[in-house]
Amino acid sequence: MAAPAATAQTTPGDWNISTPEKQNRKNQEIRVPRVRVIGSDGEMIGVLSRDEALRLAEEEGLDLVEIQPNADPPVCKVMDFGKFKFEMQKKANEAKKKSRQVEIKEVKFRPVTDEGDYQIKLRNMRRFLEEGDKVKVNIRFRGREMSHQELGRQMAARIEGDLGEDIVIESRPRLEGRQMVMMIAPKKK
Repeated sequence: MAAPAATAQTTPGDWNISTPEKQNRKNQEIRVPRVRVIGSDGEMIGVLSRDEALRLAEEEGLDLVEIQPNADPPVCKVMDFGKFKFEMQKKANEAKKKSRQVEIKEVKFRPVTDEGDYQIKLRNMRRFLEEGDKVKVNIRFRGREMSHQELGRQMAARIEGDLGEDIVIESRPRLEGRQMVMMIAPKKK
């Protein structure tokens, strides 16, 4: 469903982009006749009519916020809605910070990779693994190198040995066309 066209009647501010499931109803938005009320101090007040609960919240200068709409009767709490929204946003941001996407970094080798290049690539692989990313090791064969696949297997074994005990081999070296591929992940601590 497309958003309504911007005309004289509607403006972007009129469009409700957020989903209603994620919004907590407050004050007059609460439509049920009876609600279970929790006071601003966290004490259970009991089951009241919506109007009584609204009056109670108004006396304290706070909002009546529906926190469990699916309960019978719905649970509402007397609180400052602005502060509540801020706390919810803060929790969501914290959760987002903690959840980090694991990336797959690819490091390419050849069976005849020189020692200096090998050490640089190995150092990069260690850095990727320390950051929590997975590493895809790609050993590429050219021309007649395909007839010497044991060099690729030796290279993969050397990489595995040089990285030490802090890794988990997710997939052993396997041939895919003209390249040998191996997946390495950091060991969980």
